[in-house]
Amino acid sequence: MRAVLDLVMLVLELYTWVIIGVAVLSWLVAFNVINTHNDLVRSVWSGLNALTEPVLRPIRRFLPNMGGLDLSPIVLLLGIFFIQRLIQYYLYPAFARL
Repeated sequence: MRAVLDLVMLVLELYTWVIIGVAVLSWLVAFNVINTHNDLVRSVWSGLNALTEPVLRPIRRFLPNMGGLDLSPIVLLLGIFFIQRLIQYYLYPAFARL
């Protein structure tokens, strides 16, 4: 069971980096540093959005409209950090005693 928890922690860590990558890429696109007409940029942008949009969309529905400021990645990261701490402090010790 500990291996399953380690796998969940690894997936959460990787997803954290994907969320950070989407946030940075969205800033670069918004400030015209990179252009989405480039095929490589467009494919990376589409792939990262496909990974994050299903999770971020429900969060955006509950957050108030802040104009151009999107706080949903921050809320999602806080949720991921909370789940990681629950696993570390409550589930790991419970399975260490078995």
